[in-house]
Amino acid sequence: MRMVLGLVLHTSHQARLAVASGALSGVQLELVIYEQEREIRPKVQALLDRVHLDGILLGRVPYDACRDLLPPDLPLSINRYGALELTLTLGRALRMGWAPGPVSIDTFDRPIVDDVGKALGMSPDQITCLPYSADTSYEEIVEFHRRFLAEHPDGYVITVRSEVTRALSGHARMLNVIPLESTVRSELHELVLRIQSQRATERSFAAGIFSVVGFEKDSNLDRARVGLLNMLLNTPEFADAWVDTRGSRGVAVLAHRALFNEVTANWSALPVVGTAEETLGIRVAAGFGFGSSARTCVVLAEKAVAQAEQTGAPCGFLMDEDGLMVGPLRPGATPLRFTYREHGPDLERVARRAGLSAATISRLAAVERNRAGRPLSPGDLADALHITDPSGRRLIRKLIASGLAVPRGSAQANRKGRPTNLYQLTVAAAIGEDVE
Repeated sequence: MRMVLGLVLHTSHQARLAVASGALSGVQLELVIYEQEREIRPKVQALLDRVHLDGILLGRVPYDACRDLLPPDLPLSINRYGALELTLTLGRALRMGWAPGPVSIDTFDRPIVDDVGKALGMSPDQITCLPYSADTSYEEIVEFHRRFLAEHPDGYVITVRSEVTRALSGHARMLNVIPLESTVRSELHELVLRIQSQRATERSFAAGIFSVVGFEKDSNLDRARVGLLNMLLNTPEFADAWVDTRGSRGVAVLAHRALFNEVTANWSALPVVGTAEETLGIRVAAGFGFGSSARTCVVLAEKAVAQAEQTGAPCGFLMDEDGLMVGPLRPGATPLRFTYREHGPDLERVARRAGLSAATISRLAAVERNRAGRPLSPGDLADALHITDPSGRRLIRKLIASGLAVPRGSAQANRKGRPTNLYQLTVAAAIGEDVE
């Protein structure tokens, strides 16, 4: 599947870093170009509203400017200027005929400045350093450099902040730090490999076992188990899973790991047990297993559900082959909805018109609801349904032909790539669901 990466960079670095990313294939780069730091936050927000990112690469300053906007599960890489960048910047000063010091440096960590200064034979009193801190404003950095320049009129400034450059321009000799192409290329490649590894993990097999507790072996238990089975069968989030009874009080769900990541909000809550208690009036314990085979997954899920049953409250546990146990996962979050797999007349009619199964239509409605009005690309749809990119493109064509998706502009990739078309799903309205 294709990958969409965000890259946040200063306008002065655009040409250099575009070259660094040129060797990547199968990756769509979405650039956020800023001139002043104050532009970072709104531009990153606009990017997140426009396109689904698989990862993002940004510097320390951009990260602290927008860290609360980034989804908690978004893979990211933070570019930190190191000893090599500082050494090359000091080398530029020497080539320009400037003395090695005195010099005032901001943003670099103190150990890096000390190590570089020592390696270059600079006296410690020649270097003034203001280490990086997210709480330090650019006004404070400017004042720091001005105090230095007042004491050392023959000195110069090394900064990575565009706001500082603008404030001191014309009043001091200054050098801006330039990121290295090789460093950015390495960080991009590492981020791509990390995302690929995560995707492979999410597509690995997993099992979940949901067990009715609090009933004896009588007809009430049978009714409760059948009610739980029907609830899970009619839950759109489980549309792509294999769901069946297991034992006298259990229901087994077999699916990709990514599906369980989704229905547990990345293992922070377990809405399905809250839904069962609220709508069916039954207490449910859940266990999940991750392993190298289907049998191992089921065995681990059974051990996890046994642990959940002992807590005495609706919850779930996760267990993997290394013996890691995660839990308890409490109901929390928004209860799951389970209306689509009942295959009402509207859903059946829409499915026939589109030439798709009712289960696929129900899953598409769930995807549309999760997007909250944001358009998607064929690749986004493929990621959400855990299918290949070509299958995602074919599905989009079917949806457009049947009136279940409409074009909504495009997302611009890197300068050498082509724009990616975006589409708005209209499945929920077609099957009679209220769209909030």
